Amino acid sequence: MTPRELPLRPPVDVALARVVPTLPTAPPGRRLAYEPKFDGHRLLIFRLEDAVRMQARSGRIVTRAFPDLAAAARPLPPGTVLDGEVVVWTGGRTDFAAVQKRAFAASESRAGRLARELPASYAAFDLLAIDAEDLRPLPYALRRARLMALLEPLGPPLQAVPMTTDPETATAWYEALPEIGVEGLVIKDLDQPYRPGRHWRKLRHSETRDAVVVGVVGPRLRPRALALVLPGDDAPVISAPLAPDIRAQLATALRDLPESQPPPAQLPTAPDRVGVEIAYRPIDPDLTVEVRQESTVRHAATTVIRLRTPD
Repeated sequence: MTPRELPLRPPVDVALARVVPTLPTAPPGRRLAYEPKFDGHRLLIFRLEDAVRMQARSGRIVTRAFPDLAAAARPLPPGTVLDGEVVVWTGGRTDFAAVQKRAFAASESRAGRLARELPASYAAFDLLAIDAEDLRPLPYALRRARLMALLEPLGPPLQAVPMTTDPETATAWYEALPEIGVEGLVIKDLDQPYRPGRHWRKLRHSETRDAVVVGVVGPRLRPRALALVLPGDDAPVISAPLAPDIRAQLATALRDLPESQPPPAQLPTAPDRVGVEIAYRPIDPDLTVEVRQESTVRHAATTVIRLRTPD
């Protein structure tokens, strides 16, 4: 391998977590790591030879949406690949709707304006490569040590997420962190390599989650369903059919939104609750709804519970 040959380039399949009902503890002879789970926008940062590139969970390249993070990543050594979550802080809390505005900025000028108005932070939780070395086969404990050594001299906005191996500390975090918008924990085995699939675990406070509305199915002011983006993802899904009271709430909220650009001739599609691709009319990501996900045999049905309104 020559010095300019880097081990990882986008797209890279990411590791995921499965939901567990209680806080796991390590069996004899094993150790677990506990991290706060930030509900933001999943992002891999690639420091290439002469550029920075950013990949969303779906594989989509989203570098243009985060010019502030691209600038912050330039001091990283070529070949560095970070995995983490983009978050935006407003009023001392993480703001999922704000980070989705950043992620779906439609133009370079809008991305630059939002970077000034809603500066992003990057909560890194893994180091997949550095220089000419692919770190994914290494145990998480070693990757974590390399991550800390890499990011500590840099400081914000690139920072490693907190981590503990003490279940009592993890429990204290789980009870206290919802005050700042952190809704759970991610649990990892210290001996695990990094690999795609749901090999991590996550514990959440609530069965419901917030989602950002990125489109409507049916008439703009009386939609039958919504295209939604959930925390940690960037690929829209179509909700279950909306209840009449939810449709009434949305009618007012959608009427108050400014008209966006005319929809493209070819409307985008997203899977519904049974996996069928449904066309939707895009809207600016300015509305947030509370949803509940219920697993079926093959897919998760996403039901809208209520419209979130500003406090």
